[in-house]
Amino acid sequence: MDRGKAATVRAVALSGPCGAGKTSLLESMLHAAERIQQKVSVSQGTSVGDASEEARARGLSTELNVAGFDYLGDRYVVLDCPGSVDFASEADTVLPAVDLTIVVADPDPARASLLQPLLRRLDELQAPHCIFVNKVDKARGGLRDLIAALQPYSLEPLVARQIPIWNGSGALGYIDLALERAYKYESGKPSKLIQIPEQEKVREVEARYHMLEQMADFDDRLMEDLINENDPGRDHVMSDLADELGRVQIVPVFLGSAENGSGIRRLLKAMRHELPKLDAAAQRTGADGKSALVLKTKHVGQAGRQTLVRVMSGEIADGDAITLPDGTIERVAGIFSLHGEAQAKLDKAVAGDIVCLGRLDKAKRGDLISADGVARISKAPQVGRPAVYALAVETQNRADDVKLAAAMSRLVDEDGALDFGPDTATREFRLKGQGEMHLRVALDRLKRKFGVSVAAHRPQTAYRETIRGASTQRGRHKKQSGGHGQFGDVVLEVRPGIRGSGLTFSQKIHGGVVPKQYFGAVEEGVRDALQKGSLGFPVVDVEVTLLDGSYHAVDSSEIAFRTAARIGVNLALPECGPVLLEPVHSVTIHTPSEQMARITALIPMRRGQILGFEPRDGWFGWDSIRAYMPEDELHDLIIEIRSATQGLGELESALDHMSEVTGKAAAKAVESRQTMAAK
Repeated sequence: MDRGKAATVRAVALSGPCGAGKTSLLESMLHAAERIQQKVSVSQGTSVGDASEEARARGLSTELNVAGFDYLGDRYVVLDCPGSVDFASEADTVLPAVDLTIVVADPDPARASLLQPLLRRLDELQAPHCIFVNKVDKARGGLRDLIAALQPYSLEPLVARQIPIWNGSGALGYIDLALERAYKYESGKPSKLIQIPEQEKVREVEARYHMLEQMADFDDRLMEDLINENDPGRDHVMSDLADELGRVQIVPVFLGSAENGSGIRRLLKAMRHELPKLDAAAQRTGADGKSALVLKTKHVGQAGRQTLVRVMSGEIADGDAITLPDGTIERVAGIFSLHGEAQAKLDKAVAGDIVCLGRLDKAKRGDLISADGVARISKAPQVGRPAVYALAVETQNRADDVKLAAAMSRLVDEDGALDFGPDTATREFRLKGQGEMHLRVALDRLKRKFGVSVAAHRPQTAYRETIRGASTQRGRHKKQSGGHGQFGDVVLEVRPGIRGSGLTFSQKIHGGVVPKQYFGAVEEGVRDALQKGSLGFPVVDVEVTLLDGSYHAVDSSEIAFRTAARIGVNLALPECGPVLLEPVHSVTIHTPSEQMARITALIPMRRGQILGFEPRDGWFGWDSIRAYMPEDELHDLIIEIRSATQGLGELESALDHMSEVTGKAAAKAVESRQTMAAK
């Protein structure tokens, strides 16, 4: 695709909640720019975006989509970010790197709260953004009500650039307040310029004056014009809008319908004239010289590993040596532009371009890489997204374990919100991520791209056993089978230890009845026995003392005393009042205040203990609830939290302590372990 006449390429991100119409907006932009000849359907699976099998099977975006087009001589690259919270991490490196984020919103004021996490993130980044109110042709509420509902979630004033012209079934057009012109929507065509309807003139004057008042807070000259009742010139207004957007002082609000192509060209023209320069994004990320920010990585069949980057300054050519932040040098082996699933080879990438660089095996998401030999560190803040959902995975054939490890490594490389590895407590291999859908999509991708199919199930809970009482038992191992036999004899006292102490082993041997060289073997035998107690779980927090025993000068050995110790502990444990311990996590749940009652009701239903709650720091209309909750109850808690909060609720958890568990919960855990052991 021709880069047009622009000195740099402009990059725009589309972001917003699931179902707002971001991918439809991308398709409408491509059609308006004549990049595609016929507007295609997202719902029918024929769109440029959402082209992967996983996205089309679910009818929603599951990964970042990239497409480009020329419009009025300038080149644009648009990144369509997934709206589902399961895949929100795809946008983490994108938002600081683009020139503008278009926040796609539903016209229903009741859904305004869905934008708060995104608007907050953009405020933290000080990244320029505007709002595109989609589906305005079907809206039933007023724009004023929507902006009033959205404003508490934005630090900057929301400035209506347009107001709708209503009819009985929705908006039939709009008035551009900056240009003082009215347009009538024409489905699939450019909007038609019309006279401002007589009945709308008073509303237009009031709305325009309010827009100018908001802008005048950042422009003394404009404030003086308003005070003196002078009408500022159109050029001054347009210049101010661009400047204040670039400085993140205002958030312009546009209207339209992606499905009908309404308002799209007006949005594209606003992008052309008001988009901040690349210099602003370069400054946010700390880029200069010849540098690019890594947005994500992907593994593409025969092409191998590709690194999606935005060139923030200078140029990068095929074959260039690339310096990573730690000083490592790699070499570019291929540069490719993206348009949906299609790729085209380029000789070089210029400032502003978003391209894939081939064979950079060590570049990571969020890295600032350089083609001028200078190691640079990105200034863009890294977002930590701790896992909130996990599945235990295993191959059907042990021979595939190595293949699974290699494939999972690539999958985690592609998706920074995934984590895979063995659990030290249960020894299961666990895939962790941002939700059930996130992991199911990852497993589908694992099978499609890497040919590895696995069984996935709920992870085991890391139960442990301890004891309440004490017992002294003799463990004796004697075996004669010709030649040297085996003989070991120990007397062990087993009693409760301090919670969290694990195993404390000591000896009180007198007279050398057990030689010192066997003390280590006895301790190993004790540890062997504690691997599985009488309830079927590892035993912790016990003290074991070697009191007495005997040995044979010829037949005694380390293995004999290890076996004897194991026998002694196995005899003692059932006599010590075994009790089940379960891991308890310290949990913090962040929820919109409106859903506070529903969330607090969930906690006792899952055997949780509420510790307290307070307003969430820095969030409007949110609360944070602190609680203790058993690990066994945490598995799908995030699903219920999101169901109760329109997908907004957040969960943080960390292991806090082990606690005794009795009754039905204990019986269920023991029965489950016995069933598993019988398989």
